[in-house]
Amino acid sequence: MSGDTIKILCAMIGYMLIVICIGLYFAKRAQANSENYFLGGRSLGPWVAAMSAEASDMSGWLLMGLPGVAYWCGIADAAWTAIGLAVGTYVNWLIVAKRLRRYSAVSGDAITVPDFLSNRFHEKNKVILGISALFILVFFTVYASSCFVTCGKLFSTLFGASYHSMMIAGAVFVVVYTFIGGFLAESASDFMQAVVMVIALLTILILGTSAAGGLGAVFDNVRDIPGFLTFIGIATPQTDASGVQQVVNGAAQFGEAGKYGLLTIISTLSWGLGYFGVPQVLLRFMAIRKEEELTKSRRIATVWCVISLFAAVTIGVIGRALLPTEPALATASDAENVFIILSQNLLPAVLAGVIMAGILAATISSSDSYLLIAASAFSKNIYEGILKKGKADDKKVMNVSRIVLLLIALIGLVIAWDEDSVIFTLVSFAWAGFGATFGPVMLFSLFWKRINRQGAIAGMLAGGISVFVWKNLLSPMGGVWGIYELFPAFVISCIFIVVVSLCTKEPDKEIVKEFEMAAGKTK
Repeated sequence: MSGDTIKILCAMIGYMLIVICIGLYFAKRAQANSENYFLGGRSLGPWVAAMSAEASDMSGWLLMGLPGVAYWCGIADAAWTAIGLAVGTYVNWLIVAKRLRRYSAVSGDAITVPDFLSNRFHEKNKVILGISALFILVFFTVYASSCFVTCGKLFSTLFGASYHSMMIAGAVFVVVYTFIGGFLAESASDFMQAVVMVIALLTILILGTSAAGGLGAVFDNVRDIPGFLTFIGIATPQTDASGVQQVVNGAAQFGEAGKYGLLTIISTLSWGLGYFGVPQVLLRFMAIRKEEELTKSRRIATVWCVISLFAAVTIGVIGRALLPTEPALATASDAENVFIILSQNLLPAVLAGVIMAGILAATISSSDSYLLIAASAFSKNIYEGILKKGKADDKKVMNVSRIVLLLIALIGLVIAWDEDSVIFTLVSFAWAGFGATFGPVMLFSLFWKRINRQGAIAGMLAGGISVFVWKNLLSPMGGVWGIYELFPAFVISCIFIVVVSLCTKEPDKEIVKEFEMAAGKTK
């Protein structure tokens, strides 16, 4: 191992030690009871709520997946996705946050998203609870696998070690950390990690632009690539049978620009719809200490999101300008290492290590959220809520959650075992799953008095199943069927909710009264 590599490793170890200290600091409070462990006792301030929500949401995808897409096929896919996410962030904090904070307290003081939905409809046989928990387990397992892929790619690229051994090491660290501190540790460290992530992105953006000779020079270097700099086209790298981009006379080869029509733009913008259904963000709305502080949180979250997304997309373009034929970026999967390689090329070893901690920060902040929420979905909702009918001992609930957390991590490792896995692809599927399964039912539950239990169940099943059907059966057909599965699945879920609710019995008076209390119409 070279001297520079040792310096990078030392910087990253120092960062990890700080994260562990945060976990130990909050460990005593986290272990007090399941509410503290899973929701932090509703004690988050506006800065921590906002920054931890965005850090846990964006994950290593922000520093690796999004720049990789921009590097590989130009700005269209990456930029429309970023625009959708930025708008979705703002709207979610604007219309969902306050109502959910109030409603979750009114409706049985729920501490998980399945809890809230089940309480919202006064369930007795807990069908919604079970469906919600199962979908959370499935999609968060996929999400966790994307984080493990990030760990594997990061450490194998930096240190030349085995992808699989590095992936396992990263997973072990995340699992141990989540065991120790629970939600408070996760949220506090996520705040710090959100700061590290945005500093890392801005540092590489500024240094990369300077190294290329300015933004004008960056765009001049990629202007001749067909479809690379347009919002209505997409670059198509020419690859050999193994997926490696061809290089002729020192120039990377591209085919004709692909079409990027209105329907594709709409489906890419629909990434923003996912925000209404992702539990890691919704939980921050439920956990903030005062409803009035959500306005400040919204502004903080939106500014962070816009800056980070812009920087990530631009870094991918800068990478193509500076490293057009870099062998380590020659496939769609390897292109996701562009942030790592730029950091190594542009910075001294110790500073590069700190910047690499930005990727590690993003990965940890997301994977601990995913594991904790998925484990709580089983232990609180299925084990305690259904199997034990609300009579389980609190310590047993927490022990069950840790066992489930380990199982989810193992399954995530299996999914991530293929070292050619593309982070962006894994994240997009899980994001669609959450957006279509929980987004429509959450919006209708918060803002439509007429929705009933039958409509909620129908909408959740229709949305979740549609994601699988569209992704695996319809999307491969291409054409109009090739759009991002979140958009059609979201629409299908909405239709089922409305039609089934209107065709079945109106909700009881008690449910309507709670709705009006949450809406601020009664006290």
